[in-house]
Amino acid sequence: MTINTEMNKNKLIIKGQGVFQFTNNYLDPCIITFYNENKTDGLKFQFTPLHIIVIRIINSTILIDPNNVNGLSNISGAYYWISIDSKNQRIYAGIGETRIENVLYQYQWKSEDDNIKKDNKLFLESLYNIDIFSSIIPISVLRYPITKNVPMYVLDKDIISIDDVASGLYIPNSNLDSINKKLYDCISGKKFVLDDDNFPDFSKAIEYSIKTPGLWCHDKLAQKATRFNKDNPNLLETYLRITLGQNNADSPDIPYVIEIWPVGHYSPIHSHGGAYSIIRVLHGSINVSLFPFLSDKNCELEPCKTIDFNKDDITWISPSLNQIHQVRNLKDNCEISITIQIYMNNLENKSENYHIDYIDSLGNIQKYEPDSDMDFVNFKKLIKYEWLNKNK
Repeated sequence: MTINTEMNKNKLIIKGQGVFQFTNNYLDPCIITFYNENKTDGLKFQFTPLHIIVIRIINSTILIDPNNVNGLSNISGAYYWISIDSKNQRIYAGIGETRIENVLYQYQWKSEDDNIKKDNKLFLESLYNIDIFSSIIPISVLRYPITKNVPMYVLDKDIISIDDVASGLYIPNSNLDSINKKLYDCISGKKFVLDDDNFPDFSKAIEYSIKTPGLWCHDKLAQKATRFNKDNPNLLETYLRITLGQNNADSPDIPYVIEIWPVGHYSPIHSHGGAYSIIRVLHGSINVSLFPFLSDKNCELEPCKTIDFNKDDITWISPSLNQIHQVRNLKDNCEISITIQIYMNNLENKSENYHIDYIDSLGNIQKYEPDSDMDFVNFKKLIKYEWLNKNK
């Protein structure tokens, strides 16, 4: 899942393949053209609010997707992309994060004639230069085109099977980008568990602390009810952040964070500031809804993907994928959910202060600088003390 970008955002990194990401200042039709070297042929993409039109330059042929019924969005925060795939002779256009679920337009060259297949491949492999309409703002060029669903589950090389890879649900840890591969190794070990020999009832004790008035977890959650909405307390929109270690220079926040989600609790829709992250479920299960982009109109957006992660499942975040989401411990679950995240900065992110953008109850985008509710060592001691004295 390595992502590579090029400083020149008006050329594909490799001829005939890659993704061009852009945003558009207006709802007026915008045009992006992929040309060959001498501009004698190419593909012209026209985005309108109603649809996406693609035209082959040399013969003015319109490449029709009969299922395309959407184009430019009137929802703020939207951005778009075009994927060129010469190997599979396929083009996609979509909105938000570059994933199959966000495709608005697709076209597949099909022919049983080997000569026609060869001509199509040569044509697509000739595409290189990108010409853009004046209102278009380039974001980046990615090296690899979209070819399949993005696997959300990460499995270790010693566990993953041929069937797992073939299913498209799992990605081997060795296929992660170099930064996430490093983060994966930090929290994927067999001994990286919550209920250890030193405190085998740790998760039970946390649940007890949450349910018992006067104990630390219960009272801390009540104190945090206004964290995301100062004028409208919401206990269900709370969770506990227990941190391991201190803030590192290469991390946007304290790198290791344990998050504790009581049953029925959830986060606001939020993004992670372009950071890398690996997340492991230590206890219970957690439900994650992914969104194509972050907007003050997110209430009008349906999740592009919803997935459940159970104990010991591991998933990932990169600067351009899985960034915008909402986390829930579903109310029909019977136990708390506990996850651990490890973070690292996007090295290309020049921002001085890391923060999370989230949507408040009024639909406004707000900024939140993550903090710590308690250090893990002290937290474990406190919870153990509460547990051992529960009958007193």
